Amino acid sequence: MTPPAIYVDADACPVKEEAARVAGRHGLVVTFVANGGLRPSRDPMVRHVVVSGKFDAADDWIVDNAKANDIVVTADIPLASRAVALGAHVLGPTGRPFTPETIGMAVAMRDLKQHLRETGESKGYNAAFSPRDRSAFLSELDRLARKALNMAGAS
Repeated sequence: MTPPAIYVDADACPVKEEAARVAGRHGLVVTFVANGGLRPSRDPMVRHVVVSGKFDAADDWIVDNAKANDIVVTADIPLASRAVALGAHVLGPTGRPFTPETIGMAVAMRDLKQHLRETGESKGYNAAFSPRDRSAFLSELDRLARKALNMAGAS
Protein backbone atom coordinates (compact mmCIF):
# COMPACT_ATOMS: atom_id res chain seq x y z
CA MET A 1 0.00 0.00 0.00
CA THR A 2 1.24 3.51 -0.71
CA PRO A 3 2.19 5.63 2.28
CA PRO A 4 -0.49 7.93 3.59
CA ALA A 5 -0.50 11.60 2.62
CA ILE A 6 -1.78 14.65 4.46
CA TYR A 7 -4.16 17.05 2.71
CA VAL A 8 -4.81 20.43 4.31
CA ASP A 9 -7.78 22.64 3.44
CA ALA A 10 -5.46 25.63 3.66
CA ASP A 11 -7.78 28.61 3.20
CA ALA A 12 -7.76 30.32 6.63
CA CYS A 13 -6.15 27.27 8.27
CA PRO A 14 -4.33 28.30 11.47
CA VAL A 15 -2.18 25.13 11.70
CA LYS A 16 -0.38 24.91 8.36
CA GLU A 17 3.07 25.15 9.95
CA GLU A 18 2.20 22.48 12.51
CA ALA A 19 0.87 20.13 9.81
CA ALA A 20 4.11 20.52 7.82
CA ARG A 21 6.19 19.86 10.94
CA VAL A 22 4.33 16.65 11.84
CA ALA A 23 4.41 15.48 8.20
CA GLY A 24 8.17 16.05 8.08
CA ARG A 25 8.71 14.15 11.32
CA HIS A 26 6.93 11.12 9.85
CA GLY A 27 8.26 11.43 6.29
CA LEU A 28 4.81 12.12 4.83
CA VAL A 29 3.93 14.35 1.90
CA VAL A 30 1.68 17.23 2.92
CA THR A 31 -0.42 19.04 0.31
CA PHE A 32 -1.88 22.46 1.06
CA VAL A 33 -4.91 23.22 -1.10
CA ALA A 34 -6.27 26.77 -1.33
CA ASN A 35 -7.76 29.40 -3.59
CA GLY A 36 -4.54 31.40 -3.31
CA GLY A 37 -2.19 33.06 -0.87
CA LEU A 38 0.10 30.08 -0.20
CA ARG A 39 3.77 30.65 0.53
CA PRO A 40 5.96 28.34 -1.54
CA SER A 41 8.21 25.88 0.24
CA ARG A 42 11.58 24.51 -0.78
CA ASP A 43 10.77 21.24 0.99
CA PRO A 44 10.04 18.55 -1.64
CA MET A 45 7.63 16.88 0.81
CA VAL A 46 5.45 20.03 0.92
CA ARG A 47 3.17 20.60 -2.05
CA HIS A 48 0.91 23.51 -2.85
CA VAL A 49 -2.18 23.33 -5.03
CA VAL A 50 -3.96 26.56 -5.95
CA VAL A 51 -7.48 25.93 -7.22
CA SER A 52 -9.95 28.24 -8.94
CA GLY A 53 -12.02 30.64 -6.92
CA LYS A 54 -15.09 28.50 -7.59
CA PHE A 55 -17.09 27.69 -4.45
CA ASP A 56 -15.84 24.44 -2.86
CA ALA A 57 -13.04 24.04 -5.44
CA ALA A 58 -10.49 23.21 -2.73
CA ASP A 59 -12.88 20.74 -1.11
CA ASP A 60 -13.56 19.05 -4.45
CA TRP A 61 -9.84 18.78 -5.23
CA ILE A 62 -9.13 17.17 -1.86
CA VAL A 63 -11.98 14.67 -2.24
CA ASP A 64 -10.82 13.83 -5.78
CA ASN A 65 -7.26 13.14 -4.60
CA ALA A 66 -7.45 11.80 -1.04
CA LYS A 67 -7.96 8.11 -0.46
CA ALA A 68 -8.60 5.74 2.40
CA ASN A 69 -5.98 6.03 5.17
CA ASP A 70 -4.87 9.51 4.09
CA ILE A 71 -5.24 12.37 6.57
CA VAL A 72 -7.42 15.40 5.82
CA VAL A 73 -7.18 18.55 7.94
CA THR A 74 -10.21 20.83 7.71
CA ALA A 75 -12.62 22.92 9.76
CA ASP A 76 -15.21 22.53 7.00
CA ILE A 77 -17.85 20.03 8.19
CA PRO A 78 -19.21 19.13 4.72
CA LEU A 79 -15.64 18.41 3.53
CA ALA A 80 -14.98 16.43 6.70
CA SER A 81 -18.08 14.34 5.99
CA ARG A 82 -16.99 13.66 2.40
CA ALA A 83 -13.46 12.71 3.55
CA VAL A 84 -14.77 10.38 6.28
CA ALA A 85 -16.88 8.66 3.58
CA LEU A 86 -13.64 8.04 1.64
CA GLY A 87 -12.14 6.27 4.63
CA ALA A 88 -9.68 9.09 5.38
CA HIS A 89 -8.63 10.12 8.87
CA VAL A 90 -10.10 13.61 9.36
CA LEU A 91 -8.97 16.20 11.86
CA GLY A 92 -10.11 19.73 12.62
CA PRO A 93 -7.53 22.44 13.36
CA THR A 94 -8.53 22.40 17.04
CA GLY A 95 -7.52 18.74 17.29
CA ARG A 96 -11.07 17.43 17.01
CA PRO A 97 -11.16 14.18 15.04
CA PHE A 98 -14.09 13.45 12.76
CA THR A 99 -14.90 9.75 12.53
CA PRO A 100 -17.72 7.64 11.11
CA GLU A 101 -19.15 7.62 14.66
CA THR A 102 -19.02 11.40 15.19
CA ILE A 103 -19.51 12.98 11.78
CA GLY A 104 -23.31 12.68 11.80
CA MET A 105 -23.61 14.76 14.97
CA ALA A 106 -21.09 17.30 13.63
CA VAL A 107 -23.16 17.73 10.45
CA ALA A 108 -26.38 18.04 12.47
CA MET A 109 -24.86 20.67 14.78
CA ARG A 110 -23.48 22.63 11.81
CA ASP A 111 -26.92 22.61 10.17
CA LEU A 112 -28.62 23.69 13.40
CA LYS A 113 -26.15 26.55 13.95
CA GLN A 114 -26.60 27.68 10.34
CA HIS A 115 -30.38 27.67 10.79
CA LEU A 116 -30.10 29.69 14.01
CA ARG A 117 -27.86 32.25 12.26
CA GLU A 118 -30.25 32.51 9.31
CA THR A 119 -33.24 33.09 11.59
CA GLY A 120 -31.38 35.64 13.71
CA GLU A 121 -31.45 33.48 16.84
CA SER A 122 -27.65 33.37 16.97
CA LYS A 123 -24.92 35.81 16.02
CA GLY A 124 -22.68 32.90 15.01
CA TYR A 125 -19.44 33.94 16.68
CA ASN A 126 -16.71 31.32 16.68
CA ALA A 127 -14.45 30.82 19.66
CA ALA A 128 -10.94 32.22 19.27
CA PHE A 129 -8.21 29.77 18.30
CA SER A 130 -6.15 29.12 21.43
CA PRO A 131 -2.73 27.69 22.31
CA ARG A 132 -4.61 24.73 23.81
CA ASP A 133 -6.25 24.11 20.39
CA ARG A 134 -2.83 24.20 18.70
CA SER A 135 -1.40 21.74 21.22
CA ALA A 136 -4.38 19.39 20.85
CA PHE A 137 -4.00 19.54 17.06
CA LEU A 138 -0.30 18.67 17.18
CA SER A 139 -0.90 15.75 19.51
CA GLU A 140 -3.83 14.33 17.53
CA LEU A 141 -2.15 14.78 14.13
CA ASP A 142 0.93 12.97 15.42
CA ARG A 143 -1.29 10.12 16.67
CA LEU A 144 -3.16 9.92 13.35
CA ALA A 145 0.10 9.94 11.36
CA ARG A 146 1.43 6.99 13.38
CA LYS A 147 -1.89 5.16 13.03
CA ALA A 148 -2.00 5.72 9.24
CA LEU A 149 1.62 4.59 8.84
CA ASN A 150 0.91 1.45 10.88
CA MET A 151 -2.17 0.70 8.79
CA ALA A 152 -0.18 1.19 5.56
CA GLY A 153 2.54 -1.15 6.84
CA ALA A 154 0.05 -3.81 7.83
CA SER A 155 -1.44 -4.02 4.34
